[in-house]
Amino acid sequence: MLNRMPADERRAQLIESALDLAERGGVGAVTVRAVAENAGVSLGVVHYCFESKEALVVAMGETLVRQLSEALHVAFDLPHDGADPQGVRGLRQLLYAGLNAMWPTIETTANRQILTYEITTYSLRQRASESERGGRIATEQYRFMDVEACRFLTDCAERTGTTWTEPVEDIARMALAMIDGLVLRWLVDRNGDFIVAELDDVAGIIAARAVDQP
Repeated sequence: MLNRMPADERRAQLIESALDLAERGGVGAVTVRAVAENAGVSLGVVHYCFESKEALVVAMGETLVRQLSEALHVAFDLPHDGADPQGVRGLRQLLYAGLNAMWPTIETTANRQILTYEITTYSLRQRASESERGGRIATEQYRFMDVEACRFLTDCAERTGTTWTEPVEDIARMALAMIDGLVLRWLVDRNGDFIVAELDDVAGIIAARAVDQP
């Protein structure tokens, strides 16, 4: 029965098996044998779906990118439940609301956040060794984040009657860099009180790059 699973479903199953192993033991714990045992399939099934461990890790990275994009889309999709606050002050409030809504997702997926950094590092090492496909993971990861951040920033500006004084793409990159640093620091010390204060500061720094529409 297992051998009759459609190829796409089988690949997805094996990728999740590999992600499960990596969350617990890092990318180094991902071997073809370990993935097969964790998924309850033969070694041949894994080899049929992925020609090498590198191909499997690439697929893991691509899956994390998609999951991250979906999580950001949901977190930044603020409800329209009444009149939005207006002006730059209102923009700061809306930005903080979005960042604050995003944070619980990060807290509840700490191991997957660690794995995201690890696979990004793996991708950069692959790029250094001129592996085109492996090196593309990090680029795609940040491209998806840039798209979601730009959408969120554009929405917040439109809803508060403000306009950005710099290209929204540049502001998104700056904002994501700050958030990236906060996530990494939180993974180290798990200081939630620090994060609450810093997210408000991040909202203020971002809002300072906008003005009221004339």
